[in-house]
Amino acid sequence: MSEQSEQDITVVHVMRHGEVDNPDGVLYGRLPGYHLSELGRQMADRVAEHLAGRDVTHVAASPLERAQETATPIAKAHGLDLGTDERLIEAENIFQGKTFGVGDGALKNPANWKYLVNPFRPSWGEPYVDQVVRMRGALDAARDRARGHEAVLVSHQLPIWILRSYIERRRLWHDPRKRQCTLASLTTFTYQGDRIVSVGYSEPAIDLVPVHLRAGAKPVKGKDKAFGA
Repeated sequence: MSEQSEQDITVVHVMRHGEVDNPDGVLYGRLPGYHLSELGRQMADRVAEHLAGRDVTHVAASPLERAQETATPIAKAHGLDLGTDERLIEAENIFQGKTFGVGDGALKNPANWKYLVNPFRPSWGEPYVDQVVRMRGALDAARDRARGHEAVLVSHQLPIWILRSYIERRRLWHDPRKRQCTLASLTTFTYQGDRIVSVGYSEPAIDLVPVHLRAGAKPVKGKDKAFGA
């Protein structure tokens, strides 16, 4: 690496998609056909406006519709083609297609117990370590594409939180209610050369996010189903 490239400052914003149209509260995971709600589209537009003055030279998203639709106005605002990176996809989950949330009795159902034996892996879905590997790969690829500038990647709550936890040297297993990764939020990684020197977090569309869905909100029975993220 040249001396100049070692001093390059590159910023990669990893965004969680906006609200999804999901009236039945399904944990949609990697299922196709789940699009942004009208509110979700407003969130996407708000973040596009927030980033309009930034030096963004690369935009990519998970292949799932909600991520693609969130990234589209950002790419458009910068006159860029929207890329797709499979590594940004939602985590696999055995409960995909079901409702599974606070107060719905899922944890009391014996049929689910075999999937809940190891929260440290976790046993119900894609291993945390596997999520780290693919998300870090996508992050570094975006750094290379936008070196000396900024990039935006649109992904999903759990993979973003696991990536941040790894970078900040926290344990990967965690309480899902304590993730700091609200809808349409930005988790921002700043590189100097190839090295991450800081991690930031912001919520440009927080006024559009329902109170019960904000980071740290107290779970509300009937409202906090694990819709997928």
